[in-house]
Amino acid sequence: MCGIIGYVGGENAVPILIEGLKRLEYRGYDSAGIAVINGGELAIRKAVGKLKNLESVVWSDPPAGTVGIGHTRWATHGRVTELNAHPHETQGFVLVHNGIIENYLALKEKLRTEGHDFHTETDTEVIVHLIAKYFAGDLTAAVHQALREVVGAYAIAVMGTDDPNTVVGARAGCPLVVGLGQGEYFLASDVPAVLNHTRDVIFLDDGEVATLTREGVRVTSLDGRVVNKDVRHVTWDPIMAEKGGYKHFMLKEIFEQPRAVLDTFRGRVVPETGDAVLDLGKAAHSLAHVERVLLVACGTSWHAALIGKYMLEEMAHVPAEVDYGSEFRYRQPVLDHRTLFVGISQSGETADTIAAAREAKRLGATAVAISNVMDSTLARESDGVFYTHAGPEIGVAASKTFTTQVVSMYLLGLALGRQRGTLSEAQGKKLAQDLLQMPRLMEGVLEQEEAVIELARQFATKRDFLFLGRGLSFPIALEGALKLKELSYIHAEGYAGGEMKHGPIALIDPEMPVVILAPRSRVYDKIVSNLEEIKARDGIIIAVGTEGDEELKRHAQYVLYVPDVPELLLPLVLVLPLQLLAYHIAIRLGCDVDQPRNLAKSVTVE
Repeated sequence: MCGIIGYVGGENAVPILIEGLKRLEYRGYDSAGIAVINGGELAIRKAVGKLKNLESVVWSDPPAGTVGIGHTRWATHGRVTELNAHPHETQGFVLVHNGIIENYLALKEKLRTEGHDFHTETDTEVIVHLIAKYFAGDLTAAVHQALREVVGAYAIAVMGTDDPNTVVGARAGCPLVVGLGQGEYFLASDVPAVLNHTRDVIFLDDGEVATLTREGVRVTSLDGRVVNKDVRHVTWDPIMAEKGGYKHFMLKEIFEQPRAVLDTFRGRVVPETGDAVLDLGKAAHSLAHVERVLLVACGTSWHAALIGKYMLEEMAHVPAEVDYGSEFRYRQPVLDHRTLFVGISQSGETADTIAAAREAKRLGATAVAISNVMDSTLARESDGVFYTHAGPEIGVAASKTFTTQVVSMYLLGLALGRQRGTLSEAQGKKLAQDLLQMPRLMEGVLEQEEAVIELARQFATKRDFLFLGRGLSFPIALEGALKLKELSYIHAEGYAGGEMKHGPIALIDPEMPVVILAPRSRVYDKIVSNLEEIKARDGIIIAVGTEGDEELKRHAQYVLYVPDVPELLLPLVLVLPLQLLAYHIAIRLGCDVDQPRNLAKSVTVE
């Protein structure tokens, strides 16, 4: 989470820093700041809230300089105040930081005994004091020495008036990239921040330090050894990040899902043979020997993992378990070389999922990443990676990355099933053909937006929702509730339909809207029984069912329809009206749907 931008070159750094921070707004933040050096003089500007507040401060008293750093902060240590906003400065050194320093209290106390004064509530401030302490004419050497004392996760950018033509960056557990221009160089927490200036980038790995000057970039390890890095050429088009005529990125990305799903399976499914082609690198040879699959993720990706469990067990007949990354890393998991670990993360930088992947590999499992971000940490550290091709997702709440993750699980199930012999060629062909139809069918669901808008008008004033589903609909009930919570701040809970009588039924009354997923499936009769139980208690029922199912109208006051699709692919159509419902309720309530409060796009700390 948070955003970092740094610049060294011949241009005025201020507009470059502001523009870079705007490109990183999607990551979520609550304050922002920049610092530039000009002629040995340091200028810092900070503001709480949106970037427009920082811009007002900057342009009312504009600084200038050809070397600078900027930051958008998402508070972890210390309140949301201008004082706690980054950059932090001491003795002419100024620093921005993403991550969490676990031993900051011990470091702070030690530095205080040495005469250092602290002015913020943050953990970050200890790093800049350490760098100032160890500086002896070489900023990079001071960073090396300071970071050897730091325990935790970080990506930093630092500069100082005693070495005014240099910006130094370093990472451990948080992403950081270097952009290579002509006589100018950039540092950023994510690629979009530099795309308007260069497509050539270096992805730093943990324990690496980048020194940027007008003459070039040098990468070293914490012990001072020079590291030779490959330069990557990024092909993303910045235009893809524009809203394209939609009012919000969130809505644009909801409507991009048919295309994103198509792009994700394009070239990977072979309908003539019923096979899926997965380029999983050195993990590929392990698939035939897999006896168990462990799916680990957080948030929306965890819901995709739940769907993957159903798919893998049905298609490949392989036991599959689902775990939260944050839980997995603190228990004693039992796995070995016969286990396939699948880490799912839209950003590939989710700290808990990365930690889980490292632990799984330590125990001998084969690790595969499913991510939307090229060369992310999770991707680089796994034995194989399956990239979803959703394109940049700017809205903080996941939409198209979720559906492409579901497609990824389907393709993994198809590949494993064919390889293990649990799917015949005829079955594989049928599954492949079913998937090919999905983009068109998803477009049809999105065309019902007006009906969803009317539901949003009627229910935007409700403060509690219940979402119910069975089988593959259950993870979608969880995802529908999560989207409503994230976007509109309305309390919503998702439950398995069979669990309704074990507690949630106590909540049913004439004021409680219940969104119940009731498509034609093997559990259809069971979910209709749930409908009757809600109806008997005068609950408000919003049903999502299969086209042509007029019976639902006898049970539910409101009905939305999705196409009749094979059961394994139901999640791809069921989730769409729930995303639209959450979006339009949030819009009616005046919520910021692209950047919901307290949320960050990439959760790179615990």
